[in-house]
Amino acid sequence: MHLPVLLQRVVEALRVKSGEIFLDCTVGSGGHIIAIAQAAGGSVIAIGLDEDEDALARTKGRLAEAGIVAMLRRENFRNLDKALQESRIASVDAILFDLGVSTDEFLESGRGFSFSKDEPLLMTFRKSHEDGGLTARQVVNEWGEENLATILLGFGGERYAKRIARAIVAARERAPIETSKALSDIVSSAVPRFGRTHPATKTFQAIRMAVNDELSALEEGLRKAPAMLKEGGRIAVISFHSGEDRIVKRFFKEAEKNGVGTTSKKPVVPSREEIQSNPRSRSAKLRVFIKR
Repeated sequence: MHLPVLLQRVVEALRVKSGEIFLDCTVGSGGHIIAIAQAAGGSVIAIGLDEDEDALARTKGRLAEAGIVAMLRRENFRNLDKALQESRIASVDAILFDLGVSTDEFLESGRGFSFSKDEPLLMTFRKSHEDGGLTARQVVNEWGEENLATILLGFGGERYAKRIARAIVAARERAPIETSKALSDIVSSAVPRFGRTHPATKTFQAIRMAVNDELSALEEGLRKAPAMLKEGGRIAVISFHSGEDRIVKRFFKEAEKNGVGTTSKKPVVPSREEIQSNPRSRSAKLRVFIKR
């Protein structure tokens, strides 16, 4: 089961009270909604967004077991204003963006998020992709070497971006790259391995971010969020990538400069104990914004 990162710190930061309205923009398996509702000690009106229908189904079951009622919608958080309007909610007391991909999505999606499995190379948050949306298979088989190197460096911080891009292009000339294992093997054969981190970790992160247009979605979602927030309401964002954190930090600072609200000066990071129990949390940063 997915372990929400910085769970208690998020609960403390958002301070959701009984009767208030909470929007979870990345519901995952529902861990944050459950913790926030239980901490409030009463009835919380919760709205959960996620593009993955499997995640929503898992969350619906978990919330029912916990005795928590929530409105769940299949939607990208870049459209959070639309989701709230269609739910007939004018404003909320707290908003959470958890930008990490859940363990459940890695292990159970069947869409190629994990380099340790042999799955179709999709990496789409939405289960169905008949709408013609971009897939990881298209990225690795059709994008030029220079574009591949650019996203590996920009989205993944991959120091061997050019070498990996060259290896991908060479491999696809022999045969199309169809599965997550095939891509993982290509990357692993192209670069050295350091420590316990898998060589394909940053490559998979970068391609996933490109496929789902994650940074643009974040910018759009953040831009819309303050208008949907009540006075004194709070936004919490957990980022796992330097590019994400830069966007969040810049947006909160500009909003503060424009008199929209105030933001924490430094991000909250996981404790040593949390990193030991949940290694995925090691790069997490939590930033909080309070609307005036």
